Amino acid sequence: MNFRNWAALCGFVCAWGTLVALPASAREGKPNIVIILADDLGYGDIGAFGASDIATPHIDSLAMRGIRFTDFYAGHNVCSPSRAALLTGRHSKRMGISHVFQADSPDGMPLEETTIAEMLKEEGYATGLVGKWHLGSQDRYMPWNQGFDSFQGVPYSNDMGNFFWYDEQDVIYEPIDQAYLTQRYTQKAVDFIGANKEDPFFLYVAHSMPHVPIYASPDFLGSSERGLYGDVVQELDWSVGEVVAALEDAGILENTLILFTSDNGPWLPMGSHGGATGGLRDGKGTTFDGGHKVPTVAYLGGGVSGVTVTEPISMLDLLPTIAALSGAAVPDDRPIDGRDVSGVFTGDGGGAPIPYFYYEAFNSQIDAVRLGKWKLKREKSFWIPDLIISTILRWGEFNHGEFLFNLESDPGEANNLIDENPQVAERLHALMVEADAIGAEYRMRVMTGTGADRAGYERLLISLAVVGFVLLALVLGLLYGLWRGAKATVSRFRT
Repeated sequence: MNFRNWAALCGFVCAWGTLVALPASAREGKPNIVIILADDLGYGDIGAFGASDIATPHIDSLAMRGIRFTDFYAGHNVCSPSRAALLTGRHSKRMGISHVFQADSPDGMPLEETTIAEMLKEEGYATGLVGKWHLGSQDRYMPWNQGFDSFQGVPYSNDMGNFFWYDEQDVIYEPIDQAYLTQRYTQKAVDFIGANKEDPFFLYVAHSMPHVPIYASPDFLGSSERGLYGDVVQELDWSVGEVVAALEDAGILENTLILFTSDNGPWLPMGSHGGATGGLRDGKGTTFDGGHKVPTVAYLGGGVSGVTVTEPISMLDLLPTIAALSGAAVPDDRPIDGRDVSGVFTGDGGGAPIPYFYYEAFNSQIDAVRLGKWKLKREKSFWIPDLIISTILRWGEFNHGEFLFNLESDPGEANNLIDENPQVAERLHALMVEADAIGAEYRMRVMTGTGADRAGYERLLISLAVVGFVLLALVLGLLYGLWRGAKATVSRFRT
């Protein structure tokens, strides 16, 4: 066994010991809630889900002490819609959120929505966000107007411009050294726990990585067997361990729900800087399971231990489940698309299954549905240029007919069973048609800034076009002359 494997084993033993040393006593009062969200993490990037080249002992120990969810689904297959679904328990389409907010977007998640943070504040919880927000960067849409008492982090993805740190509502106009971003988030999370340990709290730790560009601190560079990407994930695992240790030191671990998950699947076009699907089909931005199913573990003191939950559960279920655990009231003035699955923590299960809908990247329609073990996926067809772009960017799916998969026996979605099960397909298709009626309850959000007014620029543009044409003609004439000269030279040598 090499040094890295020994280190991973030792880390796992230490992390496991931290948890098992604490008695699984009954919870007292309202449980603290800690949600840790990775960005673009693949199903196959965590040891508890099959990764052998990345060591994640702290996350694995949560799975062994608590619950490993084999069929946990994100709220969407891209960032902003998924995060909106996580915080509200509602389909992003209801909110008019169709894709990813850009840095210059004038909009954000509607203020009329009720977030987990707003719901828990009514129950006396302190609420804090550490990390990436990405639900609108205009002041009125920022976390302090969406239920969070405290915000330490960044407004959107780490590949967008004007990427500055927010200390509460103040912008720190200094370049962020992303090599230390995970450590910075971790320290702020630990500080929040220390400051709020006497009363119930909700802490949402939303990491920026492994979304590209990826960075690891010097402490983790070269630590994994999967290059820089693996180093980044191992640092995220370290961060989880630090949060667990802070809860233990504060004496509140056994009265805390910890849930670790990802906002969507891996960004496969990034190659070695993207994640692994763990055998699932395709990745981020698609409606195959590689884009929606995410590695998820949870721990709740006094709850079940060492359990694997195989029934489909999604981020939409978090708000009603947290409401049940905390005694909070679920908003009753709007549809809530998730369900209370708090029974999984007591061994009673999540109850009767409900459909999970796979929205396309721009929410134009529901592209697939899962109910129980069955998944129906609509036929897809592209005209040739779109197919070429789709193949290169993997933004959408490739040409295919209608698919019916048994995800219990075929999680990789390789075997189309639609011909053998027409009645199942018909039933699922009816669910999709019914759910397609879901529309935006507000106007559709403006996800990026509108174009500038270029009226009056026509003369300038025409002049630039003429100059460009002349320059192009000169370059082509020069290249033609060089070619003729070379051809003449070769002819002379031959004669």
